[in-house]
Amino acid sequence: METGESEKAAREGPAFLFDLDGTLVDSVYQHVLAWREALEKAGIELSVWRIHRRIGMSGGLFVNALLRETGRPLGTEEAANIQRWHTEAYARMVTQIRPLPGAQELLAHLSKGGIPWAIATSGKMESAGIGLKILGVDPRKAVVVTRDQVRYAKPDPDLFLTAAERVGTKIGASIVVGDSVWDLLAARRARALGVALLSGGYGQSELERAGAYRVYEDPADLWRHLDEVGAASVCVRRSTKSTPP
Repeated sequence: METGESEKAAREGPAFLFDLDGTLVDSVYQHVLAWREALEKAGIELSVWRIHRRIGMSGGLFVNALLRETGRPLGTEEAANIQRWHTEAYARMVTQIRPLPGAQELLAHLSKGGIPWAIATSGKMESAGIGLKILGVDPRKAVVVTRDQVRYAKPDPDLFLTAAERVGTKIGASIVVGDSVWDLLAARRARALGVALLSGGYGQSELERAGAYRVYEDPADLWRHLDEVGAASVCVRRSTKSTPP
């Protein structure tokens, strides 16, 4: 897939900036289990629900936030080991991971309509590459921004600001699509329009409180309602009309 990232497209219409895990790829719970395995390997017992609440942050912030809850001090080397163990555990779950319903079709539809899009994830390329491959997105052709490329990850806005810059659009003309409160907080800080999906496990009211303009079930549901975020008419004008799943 390609982004269709021409400057003309960016000037004339919105750009979509997508989170990856839980937004385009059904991988949130695999990440949760991988983090639990990594933490247990370090001798840290933490409830799964607490881990889930932090998914979407960068690995470093994630580890620091969880360990504040346990009150356990953690050295730099041990923190790095936990992140490495998580990456290794997640990679072993690759056969369980799937694109979310409508994700590939939505990206293809936007590209066909000339609407720029990018993926901005708090994961490093080492783990994000798994989801990208499953999704069919080549980071050499599409705009993909990972934790490796910015100073701060979500809930800071750097990932989305960088993604908007790389697709050639102003952040204020961008639509951030994510599944966690961290995505929406980052969107608010970037002054972009935030749209949320339920496919990462957060509830609708919580996502709305974090700043979501609209909340949809998954990418397929968003595709069916592109008119509500001001993108459908642009796609229809620029391409042969597609039918959402």
